[in-house]
Amino acid sequence: MLWVIILVVVGIAFAPAMCLRPSARERHLGKLRDAAVHSHVSVKLETSPLHGDNDKMAAYRWPYPAQRPGPVFMLVREEHASQALKLCEPGWRWRIEPLRPMPPSVNTSFLRLLSKLPADACVVESNAKALTLWWDESLDVEDFCSLAAPAAALRDALQGRPDQPSGGVPEAPI
Repeated sequence: MLWVIILVVVGIAFAPAMCLRPSARERHLGKLRDAAVHSHVSVKLETSPLHGDNDKMAAYRWPYPAQRPGPVFMLVREEHASQALKLCEPGWRWRIEPLRPMPPSVNTSFLRLLSKLPADACVVESNAKALTLWWDESLDVEDFCSLAAPAAALRDALQGRPDQPSGGVPEAPI
């Protein structure tokens, strides 16, 4: 009987520790985010840019150099976009279209990235600071690494192409 009591006490002592172990999904995300950091991509959980969605979503950012800001645009997967938005490519619509058209070489890099995105990628966004992919982190590490190269190539092609070359807001006419 003493052994049963000892086993119950030990079980009660170790039960909380077993609950603290990361799940398979958490281990997967840890490996994926480590691979992202190794590829010089910052990862943050932030409020989704999708309209009416206040849930947190992973934002993977490929930063532009401070001296070479990028353009401003937002591309949304068609399942999450209004039909009133302008079509970019099949399956994607512009929420914010770039002010200046992309040269053919940049457009090729852009299309290459879009073709490699997983189904759970919802938004591709760019601002002066970074190119951002909003998604639910479904890829494994190897597939992410094959996605990171076209994203970095697009970031490199877009850097130094800000919507406002002076970096400021245009003045209103008097």
